[in-house]
Amino acid sequence: MIVSVALPLILAFLMFSLGLGLRNEDFTRVVKFPKAFTTGLLNQLILLPLVAFVIASLLRVSPELAVGVMILAFCPGGVTSNVLTRLAGGSVPLSISLTAVTSLLSILTVPLLVALAVNHFMGSDAPQIDVAGLGVKMFLLTALPVLLGMWLTAAKPELVTRISGAVSKIALVLFCFLIVAAIAVNRVVFFGNLPTLGPALILLNIIMLGLGLISSRLARLDTGEATSISLESGVQNGTLGIAVGAMIAAGTSESLPPVTVPSAVYGITMYLVSLPFVFWRRGAKKA
Repeated sequence: MIVSVALPLILAFLMFSLGLGLRNEDFTRVVKFPKAFTTGLLNQLILLPLVAFVIASLLRVSPELAVGVMILAFCPGGVTSNVLTRLAGGSVPLSISLTAVTSLLSILTVPLLVALAVNHFMGSDAPQIDVAGLGVKMFLLTALPVLLGMWLTAAKPELVTRISGAVSKIALVLFCFLIVAAIAVNRVVFFGNLPTLGPALILLNIIMLGLGLISSRLARLDTGEATSISLESGVQNGTLGIAVGAMIAAGTSESLPPVTVPSAVYGITMYLVSLPFVFWRRGAKKA
């Protein structure tokens, strides 16, 4: 029931809430800061998966959980990265543009990369991944709700202004529900692997926030852009990670499988790292 009905509806609603905050200029605005956008995009599409692969391999995370870590790394940023960027005093337009573009690109990149990760880490035990089918599901559950949210924003801006606060609160509650459900269903896996999985995810978060700052400095970006790129590089869409993990195991399980645990745990650990970073960057900007 959770996988077949609740999870798709929750993901679609969360992506719809993301679409409510997007406009056409969020996609075209990238021409105004091509260097910053390219830096953030390369961090998300190349650096993040590479770092996740090294961490999962070196820390000897179990095959299923390693796949879960990689799925998380393949996911784009979400609404959370935009909110944290605003709190940290970063460039919100850059953050929103990166989230918007990478969310749409993920329809193509995630299915292909997930298939590679599953085959690498799980070998002969790997489930068969229907790359095209996964891409279609992601389009229906991510891109389509985002586009509907954008359409409603353009067509009924007054309505969106009135409901956006309530939608954001509902989205937060649903996100917390997914985290609790994934951990509860896999509590044995969760507690058995937490000593390895927790540090691995915290390390991934810290390294990517740091690489975001380093790459921004190398590109000679300003403080606001550097903050945005760091948070977009280090904060991923855990909801999408849980959904993708459930999709690839849908044929073998009616509950949330162990491969969703890393994204669920990340939904907790990312705040342990990201919030201190946000307050530090906020203080640095005021100084």
